[in-house]
Amino acid sequence: MYRLVLGISGASGMPLAQAVLENLATVSDLEVHLIISAGAERVLQAECGIPSAALARYAHAVHESSDMAAGPSSGSWHHDGMIICPCSMSSLASIASGAGSNLIHRAADVTLKERRPLVIVARETPLNLIHLKNMQAVTEAGAVVMPFTPAFYTRDTSLEAMMRHFTGRLLDQFRIEHHLCKRWRDER
Repeated sequence: MYRLVLGISGASGMPLAQAVLENLATVSDLEVHLIISAGAERVLQAECGIPSAALARYAHAVHESSDMAAGPSSGSWHHDGMIICPCSMSSLASIASGAGSNLIHRAADVTLKERRPLVIVARETPLNLIHLKNMQAVTEAGAVVMPFTPAFYTRDTSLEAMMRHFTGRLLDQFRIEHHLCKRWRDER
């Protein structure tokens, strides 16, 4: 059984976060631990019209973002990696500097120090030099920065299909088997 931590920070992009979580829930042998920041709770309500509690049914466990003693805050708590989707530039800066103020930041810091995969779905445009330097810093520390970039070669241009495909590409970063996305020129 794989165990992933999914952090949802307060950037715009809650429909993507919701779709990623729903798609992760369809993958067998995958346990998802969810952390939603206070900012994300407000943006989720504004963009999707739902409370954060509505996402809990897709996760194995939900950890309060203020609970700095939760499992994901410790290197001895086993997991196979972490996704932050979406990742605000504020959260990115906190992770890049190692000065986190919530469980998402702490869990990301622990993920990096334990040399586990950390995938950051950065959500901002356009990017300034500070954003780029923070992306460079987390990449040099071992993270993968993976903005939501649709794969148009699938020829399924529905937003739902694009988000399902992106979730599959996220899982590829952890080497977790799935059937969420079409592979380029895969004849199997």
